[in-house]
Amino acid sequence: MIDAATGDRGPQLILTGFMGAGKSTIGRAAAKRLGTPFIDTDAEIERTAGRTIAEIFATDGEPAFRELERATVLRVVAEFDGVVALGGGSVTVAGIREALVGLPLVHLRVSPQAGFARVANSDRPLLAGDDPRRTYDRLLAQRTALYDSVATAAVDADQPVDAVVADVLAILDPARKDTQS
Repeated sequence: MIDAATGDRGPQLILTGFMGAGKSTIGRAAAKRLGTPFIDTDAEIERTAGRTIAEIFATDGEPAFRELERATVLRVVAEFDGVVALGGGSVTVAGIREALVGLPLVHLRVSPQAGFARVANSDRPLLAGDDPRRTYDRLLAQRTALYDSVATAAVDADQPVDAVVADVLAILDPARKDTQS
């Protein structure tokens, strides 16, 4: 999308939130309804690195992953004009938070119960260890303020997918709420 006033390009919509919030699912559905492309920055990192995120964490560590994430997100927000789903930890990187200022960014707020239920049986590197639930709750609590600090709006992601998509699209265009529900 090109901003006619400034000539700036940028995504039509960016979704952020913690793991299990549904960023990829909601992003794909929103992009389909908007008739625009979708990109998941975690999938893009895996594509360009030729390895899974779990492999990157295991081999290179979290700091190396965050640097790949920073480079990927900065490229995507500069070049992509569709719907973007950010990785759940991207907001922990100051350079990413700075790049998101002024962009249409929605925080998909997920409760600890719903979010953990969605990821409990996954291979998320940050949940490896003796007490994944405690880790999930701790990280969610730590990151919530960061999500809110970059977001221009927030939506309850504990709802059914169609309701979340309708709420997200209503933020972009309030007239859509009545026609999409």
